[in-house]
Amino acid sequence: MKKIILNAVFKGIIASLILLGAYFLILTLVSGWDFAVDQFLDYWYFVLSLAFGFGIQVGLFVYLKNAVHSKNLSKGVLAATGTTSTVAMISCCAHYLVNILPVLGVTGLVTFVAQYQMELFGLGLLSNLLGIAYILRRIYFFHKSQSHDI
Repeated sequence: MKKIILNAVFKGIIASLILLGAYFLILTLVSGWDFAVDQFLDYWYFVLSLAFGFGIQVGLFVYLKNAVHSKNLSKGVLAATGTTSTVAMISCCAHYLVNILPVLGVTGLVTFVAQYQMELFGLGLLSNLLGIAYILRRIYFFHKSQSHDI
């Protein structure tokens, strides 16, 4: 069990770092390093919160996946929990698409998104919290069902 937890924590930290790296890479490619640093300094509390929340979701997802797998349950159970957790995880990060819209040349949409940047940060944070709550709920019910089988 300790190995499963350490693996989940490690992968969650790596996921947060990768997301931060992607943030800086995309903003640097789109508008230059100085812009990326300025944006980070202006919104560091949002950016770090979103990256940290994403890392927590990845860690919880990895934990759940490994816990289910270690119990040698059916692949159907693993697929169901894995699929629903993955959907929750991906939905929380959809706001990062905003950063690549200029690359795609969607000027009108970028202008719209720029006007509502704070609201999108809030939506991203809310999605993170909902994703974390969802995966925690899945973990709770998984462990609850396992305690009845013993």
